[in-house]
Amino acid sequence: MPALWIAHVTVTDEEAYGRYAKLAGPAIEAHGGHFIARGARYVQLEGNDRARNVVAKFPSLEAAEECYRSDAYQEALDHARNASERDLVIVETSE
Repeated sequence: MPALWIAHVTVTDEEAYGRYAKLAGPAIEAHGGHFIARGARYVQLEGNDRARNVVAKFPSLEAAEECYRSDAYQEALDHARNASERDLVIVETSE
């Protein structure tokens, strides 16, 4: 079953986060993922508001988790760790 990678982000260092984004995209694509929402308009109804919301779709929950744990994504994540506050979840879809 496909899975969604859902990230809610507050960027605290635009330059460093830009380096993350430049590396993260190819890592996500290498694992069969593609973005379906990235920094688009949103309405916060409950919980903590984060200015940036990203959704990527992967062929499976395992592919999404493999991407997260990959060397390429971890290299990208090194730039985001001190440049943002993030929540990230992977959710299997019912498709």
